[in-house]
Amino acid sequence: MNKKLHVKKDDTVLIISGDDRGKKGKVLEVSPKEGKVIVEGRNIVKKHIKPRRMGDPGGIIESAGAIYACKVMVICPQCNKPTRVGYKKFADGTKSRICKRCGEAM
Repeated sequence: MNKKLHVKKDDTVLIISGDDRGKKGKVLEVSPKEGKVIVEGRNIVKKHIKPRRMGDPGGIIESAGAIYACKVMVICPQCNKPTRVGYKKFADGTKSRICKRCGEAM
């Protein structure tokens, strides 16, 4: 079963709930199977890494954690406001994402 998400890689999104509420960021990775996205510089988690080989450094590494896609809103590049995503089908059979606020293609 293939799940569809309203966000795509390289979209700019606004986080609408959680600790990073109200902050913007760029989507680095999308996982439709889990329904999650990874946003650049947001939801930072700390991982404790054990050294694997002799001479390898261990320690605590900070990285961006996954956020549920329902917790983010896409920011329209034309009107620069958070919006819902709509879809429009054209006469030639192609489909495009549109902004629900201004109606422009994304």
